[in-house]
Amino acid sequence: MKLAKQILAIALAAAVFAAFDIAVYNVVTKRYINPNSEGMQAKSVELSKYLPFEENSEIVKLNSSFKLTDDLPVIDGAAALYPVFSAFVNAVYPKDSVRFDGENFTPDSALHYTNTRGSYKAIVDGDADLIFCAKPSEEQLAYANEKGVELELIPIGREAFVFIVNAENPVNSLTEEQVRDIYSGKILNWSEVGGKNRLINALERNEGSGSQTRMLSFMGDKEIKRNVFAALTGSAIGFSFRYYVEGIVGNSGVKMLSINGVYPDKEHIANGEYPLSSNFYAVCRKDDKNANLRALIDWILSDEGQKIIDESGYVTLE
Repeated sequence: MKLAKQILAIALAAAVFAAFDIAVYNVVTKRYINPNSEGMQAKSVELSKYLPFEENSEIVKLNSSFKLTDDLPVIDGAAALYPVFSAFVNAVYPKDSVRFDGENFTPDSALHYTNTRGSYKAIVDGDADLIFCAKPSEEQLAYANEKGVELELIPIGREAFVFIVNAENPVNSLTEEQVRDIYSGKILNWSEVGGKNRLINALERNEGSGSQTRMLSFMGDKEIKRNVFAALTGSAIGFSFRYYVEGIVGNSGVKMLSINGVYPDKEHIANGEYPLSSNFYAVCRKDDKNANLRALIDWILSDEGQKIIDESGYVTLE
């Protein structure tokens, strides 16, 4: 009898946790995060939509006079930058250098996509020659140091780190301090910042992703604290990079917030008024001797490379 009660208690506990997980998914995650987003799975973009050398690809297509034919640097990078580095390949690489099996790039392809975490590992392990990402996390830098690899980060463009909420949320702007207070648990309800009387469900992203690393940097010495009760009844706030929200996910159910009264559009990123603007980078190993690698980076910084960045929806260095 005692054993039967214990088994029943375990079964009930399991059912409660399962019900909780389902509720979180239906009430919070499903209505807020696109199922293809970086927070939901590693493959956060539809690779086939932005393939190089495809007639219906959504990348920027530029016919460059600069071409690479041999010793091709293997390229990888973050989800938010995949349309850009795919367009680079389309402009200067030979068509037969990219191999895609319908779902993934094959191991012998010069173009790969393994997201921020995967690409920083690839550059350290020697599986990629050039990656396109935001700054590495402390963990990623530690892994490079452990392997004796020194990374070189070359700024190639600018982007905005943004906070997003449900499109129906009446709050349109927060200060930097208000955002930090929300994520550190000091502000718990939207009514405290001009919204409705609802708990704030402050969402995070995958550890090691570019946006999570940027968020930890933004928080500084303030620790992120999760309110588990808000997951069931609260209204969400999340974060990402501007182009990922506008250009790749394109989710009309969410909106980006102004920070300190400044909206994160291209104009305010370019003129420096949006306070959470930062560079994104071409990253390579300092000991890489491939001459074509340096030639490719120089081309990315040229008018043609910067034109691709601009027409892809990002902001150029100038």
